[in-house]
Amino acid sequence: MGKDNSIVILDGGRRLPRADILINNKAPGLFSRFSTTQLGGLAIGAALRNTRVDKALIGHVVMGMAQHSHRDSIYGAQGMRWRGGLGQDVPALTVARICGSGAEAIAVGAEMMLAGLRHDEGRPFSVVGGAESMQYPFTIYGLRGKKAGATVQKYGPVDTKGLPAGTHLQDMLLMSLYDPSAKMSMANTAEELGRRYSITRAQADEFGFRSHKNAVKARDSGWFAEETEPVEVQADGASAPVTVKHDTHIMDDATLDGMARLRAAFEAGGIITAGNASAVVDGAAAMVIGRETDAASHGLTPLARIAGVGVAACDPQIMGWGPVPAVKKALAKAGVTGQQVDMVELNEAFAPQALACIKDFEGLGIAPEKVNPWGGAIALGHPLGATGAILTLTCAYALRRTAKRYGVVTMCIGGGQGIALVLESVR
Repeated sequence: MGKDNSIVILDGGRRLPRADILINNKAPGLFSRFSTTQLGGLAIGAALRNTRVDKALIGHVVMGMAQHSHRDSIYGAQGMRWRGGLGQDVPALTVARICGSGAEAIAVGAEMMLAGLRHDEGRPFSVVGGAESMQYPFTIYGLRGKKAGATVQKYGPVDTKGLPAGTHLQDMLLMSLYDPSAKMSMANTAEELGRRYSITRAQADEFGFRSHKNAVKARDSGWFAEETEPVEVQADGASAPVTVKHDTHIMDDATLDGMARLRAAFEAGGIITAGNASAVVDGAAAMVIGRETDAASHGLTPLARIAGVGVAACDPQIMGWGPVPAVKKALAKAGVTGQQVDMVELNEAFAPQALACIKDFEGLGIAPEKVNPWGGAIALGHPLGATGAILTLTCAYALRRTAKRYGVVTMCIGGGQGIALVLESVR
């Protein structure tokens, strides 16, 4: 791809630390007071400050988000845009491809520039990324048009003491993780992959342990520092604000023995546990992209090129296998072989899902040790709509830090899809 058609991620993109939705599964998480749009706004503001791009040169905002979890979620990218400090004259687009939404936002932003139909030559750069508050609510069904207490409920909060018969609550977090087309939850699709690929409980636990071990090393070595924007929060009942600098789910004391003692969480005799499944966290990431020629003319530093994109579909009962065909497509678009890939950021939705993909990546020439060398979602967490953008930043900064050339970012998607980006470092 020539430089005129090359889309680059500019140096300066930032992600927030990933914070558990609950502390010790009891207390509200550190980001529990932030909506998805607030998290996205924090990430956009950080990306603009660190990229040092003139805000007048931003033509579009494209942000991914998986679920409408708050009252302002319907505004999505628009809410993130103004919270991030961009003016009312900047249009904003929310994209949703479930777990791939953050990567999809990057692809859509790049395609808008390459297609030219909506590209603003006078404002040639776009902010792209993703955000997700996993503080999903309980939702009341069967109430509309009925009396709650003394009146018919239309707007505002509901006093649960006044709920009429026939109403019921559902946890939107758990319900969102069940796929009616597959007739099973996301975790059960990973159990199915485990059976098809003969993955054992011991292998799943070893992979979970590896995730934490690699993440601890990456955090303690400062490898996440240049991509992460600390966030100051006022915790419930605290007298002073707390600065969140690191991903909160990383376990310094993880052991294989401890993981082996955990119960199967989703199936009797299953291999997925709380220790080898992705952590449920809140998070966000944003970056500025543009044509390589525009970056040069405005004196901005490119971090990595978007060399290829691949999106694929598969049987929803093995949705976690989606990265395999997606990576094949992305590599073909980039004109890159598996042997040329230096690192892969694969979202670890569940250990058997990741291990199944890694086995097939070997057939493409990608060695297992190249996958998630800095840990993955088992240790770091998976904030659905943000994950693709977060992993893209991690990969882009790691390519520069290690002086490598090609990286792949990929994730499975509920319903039976996969998405992948190929990044090329800009040396």
